[in-house]
Amino acid sequence: MLRARRESYNLRMIVVLLGAPGSGKGVIGELLVRDFGFRRLSSGDMLRDHVRRGTPLGKKAKPYMDSGALVPDEMILTEPMIGAIRKEIGEAENLILDGFPRTVPQAEALAQMLAGQGKRLDAVLLIDVPEETLVRRLSSRRVCRKCNAIYNILTMPPKKEGVCDVCGGELYQRDDDQEATVRNRIAIYRKSTEPLVGYYDRNGSLRRMNGQGELDEVYARAREALGL
Repeated sequence: MLRARRESYNLRMIVVLLGAPGSGKGVIGELLVRDFGFRRLSSGDMLRDHVRRGTPLGKKAKPYMDSGALVPDEMILTEPMIGAIRKEIGEAENLILDGFPRTVPQAEALAQMLAGQGKRLDAVLLIDVPEETLVRRLSSRRVCRKCNAIYNILTMPPKKEGVCDVCGGELYQRDDDQEATVRNRIAIYRKSTEPLVGYYDRNGSLRRMNGQGELDEVYARAREALGL
């Protein structure tokens, strides 16, 4: 059982979490938020919020998201998305970026934003997980409609089926967690996002870790990779 750490940390870190859908970026990110005071920015959560609110961006992005396709750079790198990301970078000393960047042009835009604010990217944590494990994880994932807490009915189920432990909200399976969509998302990741591995490996910020195993083991590896 994972327990919250009691120590107080005075960190100033900006970290990108990189990995295929289902690699555990969201869960690891939330644990780092809990234990080390990071602020987490999830581009996926931002896009889903736009879809729920029916904004112009949400309406454009929804077909891509429903099919498991990558939302194009021309939607991510323009307002309102890029403005919200820039604002978060400006306000947060400790920031985890989950789902951004997903392409090399997005990584270049991030580098420009950081440089413009006198900040730097401290680490890119790559979470490696085999494809069949990813498919099994995602097709078993459930998300709370109210607070976006993440569960897995096989490995991390809620105490009561269909009900969030945190807020009591309804748990549901996202459209993009259906198996066929999951496999498409992974294929798109391999084609579009994996070039980021080379990009960040070349500039020395990439840190690899094995994302398989019990959650406490995986989380311990993440902390070790980040020096926490």
